[in-house]
Amino acid sequence: MGLQPLEFSDCYLDSPWFRERVRAHEAELEKTNKFIKELLKDGKNLIAATKNLSAAQRKFAHSLRDFKFEFIGDAETDDERYIDASLHEFSNFLKNLEEQREILALSVTETLIKPLERFRKEQLGAVKEEKKKFDKETEKNYSLLEKHLNLSAKKKELQLQEADNQVEQNRKHFYELSLEYVCKLQEIQERKKFECVEPVLSFFQGLFTFYHQGYELAKDFNHYKMALQINIQNTRNRFEGTRSEVEELMNKIRRNPQEHKRANHFTMEGYLYVQEKRPAPFGSSWVKHYCTYRKETKKFTMIPFEHRSGGKVGDEELFILTYCTKRNTDTIDRRFCFDLEASDRPGVPVTMQAFSEEDRKLWMEALDGKEAVSVFFKKNQYIVERHNCAQLDKIGFTVIKKCISAVETRGINDQGLYRVVGVSSKVQRLLSLLMDAKTCNEVDLENSVDWEVKTITSAMKQYLRSLPEPLMTYELHGEFIVPAKSGSPESRVNAVHFLVHKLPEKNKEMLDILVKHLANVSKHAKRNLMTVANLGVVFGPTLMRPQEETVAAIMDLKFQNIVVEILIENHEKIFKTLPDATVPEPISMSVSPPNAPPRQSRRQGQRIKRPLAVYNLCLELDDADSHSSPREDTPTGSMDSLSSQSPTPAFSSSPPGLLDENHLIMDSGDLAGWTTNLPGQSRPSMVSWMNTPSANPAVTNTAPSAFFFPNPATGSDRAVESIAHRKARAVYPCEAEHSSELSFQIGAIFEDVQFSREPGWLEGTLNGKRGLIPQNYVQFL
Repeated sequence: MGLQPLEFSDCYLDSPWFRERVRAHEAELEKTNKFIKELLKDGKNLIAATKNLSAAQRKFAHSLRDFKFEFIGDAETDDERYIDASLHEFSNFLKNLEEQREILALSVTETLIKPLERFRKEQLGAVKEEKKKFDKETEKNYSLLEKHLNLSAKKKELQLQEADNQVEQNRKHFYELSLEYVCKLQEIQERKKFECVEPVLSFFQGLFTFYHQGYELAKDFNHYKMALQINIQNTRNRFEGTRSEVEELMNKIRRNPQEHKRANHFTMEGYLYVQEKRPAPFGSSWVKHYCTYRKETKKFTMIPFEHRSGGKVGDEELFILTYCTKRNTDTIDRRFCFDLEASDRPGVPVTMQAFSEEDRKLWMEALDGKEAVSVFFKKNQYIVERHNCAQLDKIGFTVIKKCISAVETRGINDQGLYRVVGVSSKVQRLLSLLMDAKTCNEVDLENSVDWEVKTITSAMKQYLRSLPEPLMTYELHGEFIVPAKSGSPESRVNAVHFLVHKLPEKNKEMLDILVKHLANVSKHAKRNLMTVANLGVVFGPTLMRPQEETVAAIMDLKFQNIVVEILIENHEKIFKTLPDATVPEPISMSVSPPNAPPRQSRRQGQRIKRPLAVYNLCLELDDADSHSSPREDTPTGSMDSLSSQSPTPAFSSSPPGLLDENHLIMDSGDLAGWTTNLPGQSRPSMVSWMNTPSANPAVTNTAPSAFFFPNPATGSDRAVESIAHRKARAVYPCEAEHSSELSFQIGAIFEDVQFSREPGWLEGTLNGKRGLIPQNYVQFL
């Protein structure tokens, strides 16, 4: 049962039951007071914990931002570059999240702590003051009444009448105070229900808003996350191929290290111990040096190096060699020694000690020592002899065409096509039958069940690897790698296009047949899981191979894969059209045009920052996509390549407040929450509404003639200048994410282009279809 109401008429009776009801009301208010005190304490602890969590999150974000992955080799792939930049994006995501958490912490103070403290001090405090007055007046009233009742009846009538008047006035004052106190008690009992709960509701609204903002950030981050998954999968695939190649090279070198020494300008190099003589009676010491010798110039260098100290322990010494002689053990108490004499120190030989007798023989031979060994190892002249019978002849073309026909007829949808390998003995037997002119035509690959698809694909790859020279030649290997390491997607395609037409005619013809087939395989990627990226991993080392086998060359495997991806994705253009005569040779490309810019997020563009500590009672939901669920992640096994037309956002580094001929950049003070940037990045500090430069130097950038800026006060757009219906050309490829957007490739021409009401987007027509286009993906014509 709840509290009994306090009747005003009971104030005049002031019965024991009335007093019990008053005490019950007072006890309830005291309980409310303690509850509010505890809630305030917990709220302040919550703010402190939130601040600690925010500090820890920011420190974590700081660590993510400051770390950078180093790469092996002289360049990164786009995938590696975006993976490296991903930590910075994660840091920005956390930073944005913590900005919202700070708003939440402020809202706890403004919407919960202060209102409850105000209610406790002003309302409950007022009741306490009223209670003190009521208790004081009660005591005064009843004391005066007792004193009055004790007056003698024999006193004068005037005195008794005066005493009666005094008691009556005091009683009236007591009743008035009692009425006010009862009214106040009941008022506070009713007021507390909304005065206490309303701040809690506001607090929870702030909490809901925080989580909603996190949900919005996660949605904005989803596009970047999906692209990053593709980057990671591509990098993982390339890693698997590179790892096997590195392990194979390591095992070769382990079996025969001398035959796999790298070719360089030194005739001989390695560690030697050099005898350093000291004044008597100290004798001599042996110091380890790294020595190099060039036979053409007779220059011999020595660098003292101590592994325990971690580096050089002295300066490099260089001299011109005069002669070299072997030291016999009867002239010195150490083995494997020989003497050198320098031209500037005649008659003062330098004694050196090799690591072994074999090592001394190699040094003696390289230095033209007097007791030189009969076998002279020259690593600069080392050539790996190949005994292969595969050739780019009529038989070779027949082999490839038969295998391709069989694969496309029988196994185009087989999962892991070209990744799953056949049994080695079967592969060798099939290859020997196909490469024999007598039996080649008798082998029926399309209808025979004797030859599995994996055996056919493995035989095809084995044939290509058995060629005396890779299909894309040793001579052009380095030139093909260069564009894969830098440049825009369009410039890469143009460079590879140019180089393919420099290949020998037979090589180009064979490559055309093969790449056309691989393009067909990639079209069935949903079934066979062989995306363009996966095919690049398989055929990169098969079609491209460096002449010298080194770890550095293996690190370039990922760029070989990218070249193959470009060939597959642009087969028709590369093999069916002649290259642009104005395109410079790839080796001269030194400036890398920017990669595809970030696509605007329509959802993020509509989100408006909430003012501090002010929250509506209803969450504002995005109208544009409120009825559509977030796009689910695409399985990594079926994702397309990012090599030549990467949808992955590029990272802008332009400083705010700049103005150039291609970009109009302004401060975002009045445009916060309107402009959009990469999901996960910090709030934009600039707006770029001009064209992105084309990768093709022949194309001249032309700025659009109007820009639209929403008016924060009215919500309407104002045009700086009016534009007619114009044409635009795509400078980056784009895949639509919503039915209202257009998909297109580089070079697509859009008709009737107008600015959209969506900030950062245009409306245009392509192939009869009307839809939205990311503004920074096109160039006005």
